[in-house]
Amino acid sequence: MPYIDGFVAAVPTANRELYRKHAEAAAVVFKEHGALRLVECWGDDVPQGKLTSFPMAVQCKDDETVVFSWITWPSRKVRDEGMKKVMADPRLQPDKNPMPFDGKRLIYGGFELFVDV
Repeated sequence: MPYIDGFVAAVPTANRELYRKHAEAAAVVFKEHGALRLVECWGDDVPQGKLTSFPMAVQCKDDETVVFSWITWPSRKVRDEGMKKVMADPRLQPDKNPMPFDGKRLIYGGFELFVDV
């Protein structure tokens, strides 16, 4: 059963191309360690909510854009094993591929796929 890691982040709008390069470099590493697909989506119609919203969740500032992304893995087991390897991979260390956004405001989680129409 496929397993999904989901992410939401606030990225400085001026860092769009830096973020793209960061994500493309990371995608190579994730796929080498078992990921099937990585998707990065740049916010285009992401309204500010009154009670909850993507911008509120990541404390998005006026000069930032919400990014929504996910990684598809073949299974939770492959994800758990692959993620350990990804986190230890020297190509993704901050000195090699620094995050062009505030990682403290990144939200993420692992999800079991249960409807796929």
